[in-house]
Amino acid sequence: MTAGTVRLASTQGRWLLAAMILGSGMAFLDGSIVGLALPAMNTDLDAGAAGVQWIVNAYTLTLAALILVGGSLGDRLGRRKVFATGVAGFAAASILCALAPTIEVLIAARGLQGIGAALLTPGSLAIISASFAPEDRGPAIGMWSGLAGVTTAIGPLVGGWLVDTTGWRGIFWINVPLAALVVWIAVRHVPETVGEQEPIDYGGAALTAVGLATLTYGLVAESWPWIAGGIVLLAVFVLHQRMAPHALVPLSLFADRVFTAANICTFAIYGALAASSFLLVQQLQYVSGFSPLVAGLASVPMTIIMLLFSSRAGRLGARIGPRWPMTIGPLIAAIGLLLMLRIGDDASFWTDVLPASIVFGAGITVLVAPLTTAVLAAAPMAQTGIASGINNAVARTASLLAVAAIPPIAGIAGRDFADPDVFGPGFRTGTLICVGMLVVAAACAAGLIHGRAVSPEALQAEGGPEAA
Repeated sequence: MTAGTVRLASTQGRWLLAAMILGSGMAFLDGSIVGLALPAMNTDLDAGAAGVQWIVNAYTLTLAALILVGGSLGDRLGRRKVFATGVAGFAAASILCALAPTIEVLIAARGLQGIGAALLTPGSLAIISASFAPEDRGPAIGMWSGLAGVTTAIGPLVGGWLVDTTGWRGIFWINVPLAALVVWIAVRHVPETVGEQEPIDYGGAALTAVGLATLTYGLVAESWPWIAGGIVLLAVFVLHQRMAPHALVPLSLFADRVFTAANICTFAIYGALAASSFLLVQQLQYVSGFSPLVAGLASVPMTIIMLLFSSRAGRLGARIGPRWPMTIGPLIAAIGLLLMLRIGDDASFWTDVLPASIVFGAGITVLVAPLTTAVLAAAPMAQTGIASGINNAVARTASLLAVAAIPPIAGIAGRDFADPDVFGPGFRTGTLICVGMLVVAAACAAGLIHGRAVSPEALQAEGGPEAA
């Protein structure tokens, strides 16, 4: 098996692509499925508002802090080895999640899951790019992206059904046979590849992890000393990156106005997306009284719209430039969130939930591919890989901090947070905060993003936040 020569139509090529789709699909599905199970976890483990936040944030924290390190380890130690290790670690952590007797154990196991995801997520796209013959690389990435989207679409349905029928622990047990299959395929059919042997910035990774953990704890606990400590540690991280010879995040990329603006937009958009999703699935169950399965249906329209129209939005952004799609898309998504304010204790799925989900999904679809275009166009061709990785990490960090900060700001806190009289008003306030974030993203794009396009080769070579 030789790297760079695998053909898509070959048996090996099909096995390789299947492993990458199934492996990355586990990480893609985790967020949406776990979100649906939060009310059941809260009831079973008496988690409280902070515990529910940490079920989500423990995973996102380790993933956001280590995803760039995971890609670097794959380049140095072997992409197949690191990918398979990540898959196995993800499965082992899933077993711990399924067996967790307390909320504290579950949170710790979720953090371990995030470490596994940080190893496997960047490896899947890198393995495809390094293994397939040049003429098959683009189609392989397209199939990986499309089929991964299909797994994301069916995830909420499977997750809701599992929570309804087997309980929340079933959503973690399902990862184990999938992971075993992926590791078996990887060992037998995936060639080993390595990249540039650059030293890894472990100091930067440690500062990122500790800084984000400190800041996240402070936001969830509403503790200003912890918040200040996290900000200081992240400031030290920036200073470290200025001096480190092999920086985890090359700050020179941020000298480009468009790259900086695109990442500001990414932070606002993905923060709003994560927080609104976190709030919506609980509003549908705590206040509207829907089952986890029906609540899971709320995210399906957005995924289907993205599957059908993302490529067209990407071609449009490449043709006219990313400014207008990145300006109009967040505003359409904001309208979708405003429509979600109608979701209350007497909500109808067909007249209240579905229209809002469709409008929100249309807005996200309009902006996601052009956002990736803007990031890649702003980076030198030799640095498109690290530029995409930074943008991915920004998206993860935004999700982490938004889920940590917005619920307590909105008044969703304490042991009685699940009371409809508490959660309902908090949902409305939190959703309006998310609307504001989307408006900020639109204004940033209108004022700072220009119409520069990106070559088709660069777009085929790398993926944005939505691809990881």
